Amino acid sequence: MTSANPTLIDQVRPRFPALARKVGGKPAAYFDGPGGTQVPRSVVDAMADYLLHHNANTHWNFATSQETDAALLSARQSFADFLGARPSEIVFGANMTTLTMHVARALGARMGTGDEIVVTQLDHQANVAPWKRLEAERGVKVRTVPMLVEEGTLDWGAFEALVGERTRLVAVGAASNVLGTINDVRRATRMAHAVGASSFVDAVHHAPHALIDVADLDCDLLVCSAYKFYGPHVGILFGRHELLSELDVPRLPSASNEAPERIETGTLNHEGIVGAEAAVDFLASLAPPVFEGESRRPRLERSFAELHRRGDQLATRLWSGLENLPGVRLYGPRPGTPRTSTVAFRVEGLSSARVAARLSSEHGVFVSDGDFYGPNVVEALGLPPDGLVRAGCACYTTEAEVDRLISAVASCAR
Repeated sequence: MTSANPTLIDQVRPRFPALARKVGGKPAAYFDGPGGTQVPRSVVDAMADYLLHHNANTHWNFATSQETDAALLSARQSFADFLGARPSEIVFGANMTTLTMHVARALGARMGTGDEIVVTQLDHQANVAPWKRLEAERGVKVRTVPMLVEEGTLDWGAFEALVGERTRLVAVGAASNVLGTINDVRRATRMAHAVGASSFVDAVHHAPHALIDVADLDCDLLVCSAYKFYGPHVGILFGRHELLSELDVPRLPSASNEAPERIETGTLNHEGIVGAEAAVDFLASLAPPVFEGESRRPRLERSFAELHRRGDQLATRLWSGLENLPGVRLYGPRPGTPRTSTVAFRVEGLSSARVAARLSSEHGVFVSDGDFYGPNVVEALGLPPDGLVRAGCACYTTEAEVDRLISAVASCAR
């Protein structure tokens, strides 16, 4: 996937059966990754193997139940490696939104009238609505950091002004799923901790593009979703062990009261968790071990370094190609600034839905359209409710596909 190893992309693509799909005789080109990536066969095989040979509920004294216990422990270790955490700090759930709602209720129980939560205008609604709900339930005040419209970045001067002695939580997205903006999470967590507040990080859009280190970010809680990085629909929550142990979460009386299990309600999606671990292993496999027995984390570090570098190249190619098209306007940070390989744009005279439909039916190119649960961003940009067209590059994206997308948008713009 790099110029030093041009054959790696050819090794990766056959691992994704979805890439064999044809639309009107043309190979489908998937640029919908910011909403959910395609899945390698190894992930599906791992899920099928679990369901066919190990399927059981947990904590019983027979083989398949014990195998399920072992699979969940293994998955916690994999995501501890993925996030730079401890296995006892990894919580699984239905999705990021459900996990955030769950944690928000527990954190809100500690808050009352006069307490404040700081969120940002760049954030997905899943990192805004759970905290806004506490305004009605607990009398908490939610304050919103504005974005700088032209740059597509946060107003850090306003951010610093909003975090104060009444702040109890700073909830920030690591990257904008609408514009691709990468935020300085460490700066946000430092501001939170300086006033004794906790920090909550939405890393759903960021996790596919840069390897996360929760210790380096110094965050208290962080969420991501496996289906954004080649896995199934499973949510993952990191929480400091001490915090997970004391949160007053709704739970059944007979359920485990030990962290991290005490945060997980009911029977988990075992096959999904097994598949999520397989997605982490897939990412690690993109960087072969330097020596026999090399651990997963350094392989992930090398893999993500290459993915990020190549993603930058593809995003720059896409941005430059679209920028030169009459009637096309781009939004968000320019290449060369902190951003993911997600590019947002509009075509003059056409709704975003119409552009996406034409790209699919006429060119076999799949892109997303709408506000992507970021209506505050769309509103700040002064755009109509139909929002933007969004194209994201993934590990299986080729330069030829980027050029196809540019040519297809040119056809729409004409």
